[in-house]
Amino acid sequence: MNLLSLPDIAAQSNRQNLPLEWVGMRGIALPVLLEGQRLSARADAGVSLDDGDARGIHMSRLYLALESLQRESLSPMVLRQVLEEFLDSHEGLSNNAYLNIHTDLLLRRPALVSPLSGWKAYPVTISARLKSDMFHVELKIDVPYSSTCPCSAALARQLIQQQFIDDFANQPLQHADVLAWLGSTQGIVATPHSQRSIAQLHLHLDEFVDELPLSTIINDAETSLGTAVQTAVKRADEQAFALANGQNLMFCEDAARRLNLALRRSPGVCAFHLRVVHAESLHAHDAVAESHWQREHA
Repeated sequence: MNLLSLPDIAAQSNRQNLPLEWVGMRGIALPVLLEGQRLSARADAGVSLDDGDARGIHMSRLYLALESLQRESLSPMVLRQVLEEFLDSHEGLSNNAYLNIHTDLLLRRPALVSPLSGWKAYPVTISARLKSDMFHVELKIDVPYSSTCPCSAALARQLIQQQFIDDFANQPLQHADVLAWLGSTQGIVATPHSQRSIAQLHLHLDEFVDELPLSTIINDAETSLGTAVQTAVKRADEQAFALANGQNLMFCEDAARRLNLALRRSPGVCAFHLRVVHAESLHAHDAVAESHWQREHA
């Protein structure tokens, strides 16, 4: 039997007397419960080291405190309880606690026309902070969508008009001939370019929020854009998607403004910063627009 106590190197004094703003672990694998789903996640857990004389923190205590996230659905209250446990286990060492949870929220999405449906993954980061008794939660959500360039659409229409003039100049117009021409590659000589785009949303939640409004925010964003990327589709759905793109022509500036107005109305959101990225099919670079908003205090 070993009668010697195990050494605690972290409890040894630090001669430099230098506090640290953040000490902890990143990329901790754990399952979490979110909107009724058990999801695979990665967590970043940390605290400040305010006692400059201390050598280090007790990282195993942070790790063990995360176990409650496997049993209870993620909510602001649960996140605060975990952060309070971080600080309780580091009394005298730390005043501030931090927790980031990275996962993919899975939402089942119906097709536009047919009865098909499928799953879509939305990358999500939930960040909670407890600093000097001030608690707040932030959300980061990536929402993919399709964007069709208005300039490209106008140029394509002009080419189609010119082709119509060339093909029917000085000819009597017959309804059947025009209809056939419109359905042929001879008539529709150009198409506008579209690209898969991404809306990167960074939102600050009100202190009184009881739930994490992830699905609500995603739905608001997709509704405002009108061209959410699809999952399972039939030809009728693909045609409806083409129609939606044609009726929602967007520069990146248009998308950013639509999202700004929609997110201002989202319940529980007191501030946000958003970035839209259109991965250009015409250029080798991206088109980007950013916008932010913060509610004015009464």
